[in-house]
Amino acid sequence: VIHGCNPPDLIFLVAMPFKLFGVRYLFDHHDINPELYEAKFDKRGFFWKLMKTFERLTFASARVSIATNESYRKIAIERGGMAPEDVFIVRSGPDLSRLQHLPPNPAWRNGRKYMVGYVGVMGDQEGIDLLLESVAHLVQVQGRDDIQFCLVGGGPSLDKLREQSAEMGLSDYVTFTGRAPDQDLFEILSTADVCVNPDRVNEMNDKSTMNKILEYMAFEKPIVQFDVTEGRFSAQEASLYAKANDPVDMADKITELLADDERRAAMGRYGRARVESEMAWPHQVPALIAAYQRIWKG
Repeated sequence: VIHGCNPPDLIFLVAMPFKLFGVRYLFDHHDINPELYEAKFDKRGFFWKLMKTFERLTFASARVSIATNESYRKIAIERGGMAPEDVFIVRSGPDLSRLQHLPPNPAWRNGRKYMVGYVGVMGDQEGIDLLLESVAHLVQVQGRDDIQFCLVGGGPSLDKLREQSAEMGLSDYVTFTGRAPDQDLFEILSTADVCVNPDRVNEMNDKSTMNKILEYMAFEKPIVQFDVTEGRFSAQEASLYAKANDPVDMADKITELLADDERRAAMGRYGRARVESEMAWPHQVPALIAAYQRIWKG
């Protein structure tokens, strides 16, 4: 078996010659295209159509595919033409043995009472610019000076976002750590009162399961995010859901949670229990094994 994942979306070409010798190809569907292309470049056209062609060829070359969620499974069946029995959902569940709860570190709060955390890529489609607008509303409209935002991660937009934060007068309220070692990451997640997912509501983010949501839940953190299909499925009652791409509503939801200690704690417990009972990696292993058993049948 060759087990290949995207991106890149031409990875199936590596497997094709080996199929002549009886090697079977299992496609591990990580990022949906052409939705990813459209989210990055906000347009359709020749390359968008090319991504659709690559998608069809990828599924056509696969004996079995695995999907990260029900939305991806539907794409494999409806757009990819795969038989339902050849598509298995294997979620990117966190490995709870690796995630370490650490004592909160007040230094990350920058002297403030509350801290809101974010972990993820710093790219255009992640909506960090919308989150900065939420921070501006909290600080400049609501007059809040008691909330620190700590954003962990690297990416192509990091420098631009730092500049935007400075131009908006938010540098003292927003810490960009860049890529951080696990010690810092675990400390920040352990210290945060609320965690956020400002991913823009678009076709890609609506259908994708974001690992950060499950990591927040593993650390027992209540979440605020924009309302997307798979984000809601993952978090359920562990999250509040802001109106699509509305930074003011996201700010209001953050305020709502920070005002209610008991609610935050209850949402955090719910999220952790959901990860432990359904979403963590050990619960995904049987589906992965079943996919490999299937690939040898027929």
